[in-house]
Amino acid sequence: MSGGSYNYLYSHVSGLEAQRGDIEAMRDRLLELEDQGVRGAAKAGRLTRYVLIHLDLAEAKAQEVADAWHAIEWRDSSDYGDDTMKEALAKWLASTEES
Repeated sequence: MSGGSYNYLYSHVSGLEAQRGDIEAMRDRLLELEDQGVRGAAKAGRLTRYVLIHLDLAEAKAQEVADAWHAIEWRDSSDYGDDTMKEALAKWLASTEES
């Protein structure tokens, strides 16, 4: 089967935060409610800020591993053979060791 065995996961590393705008809007609303003294808004706002921080971290890590994901996905979709996948993973690994 040719195509994306994992729905082309490697090419969507920036799409992990598709809801960022909504989350930021919620954070801002929670800050307003916190300023108004609404109980629970401060904690919910703090946790929402953590969500945004973790989205940034997750996206950065996904970008780091995207080429490895690509090699596996193409192997499992029969676009690559085992040797090509192994070569691509070795090249990816070497590039991460240089950084």
